[in-house]
Amino acid sequence: MTSAGSEEGDLGLQIAPMVDVVFALMLFFMASAGSQQKEKELGIALSGTIRPAPVDVMETPIYLKLEDSGQVLFNELPVDGTKTKELNELRGRLTDVISKFGEKQPVIIVPSPNTRHERLIDVLNTCTASGVKSLSFGS
Repeated sequence: MTSAGSEEGDLGLQIAPMVDVVFALMLFFMASAGSQQKEKELGIALSGTIRPAPVDVMETPIYLKLEDSGQVLFNELPVDGTKTKELNELRGRLTDVISKFGEKQPVIIVPSPNTRHERLIDVLNTCTASGVKSLSFGS
């Protein structure tokens, strides 16, 4: 007597499920290829004289360093005291720079690791009051 498993025999490689998977993949790639945006060439007509475009010069950034003691340094120069909440000298300097060079003047705040958050908020408020629009943090 033979067992039930040996009567069925070896089924071999089933190709029908693999063909189904291949057709599904082909359908997926064909559908996704149709949704891609085609590149187009821009037509540019040049006049007889070519003028160079005005160059937007990025000014040297202003670095505002905050020390552990609360002292604010404007490009390495100390401004205001360590205890003053209203940073009038810093505000005046920032306002002068923004009025000369515009709102694109970058200002980078570099707080020390132990700077109090309250002092950082004071500097951020002063920057906002001075009209600084390009503000970032550095290390």
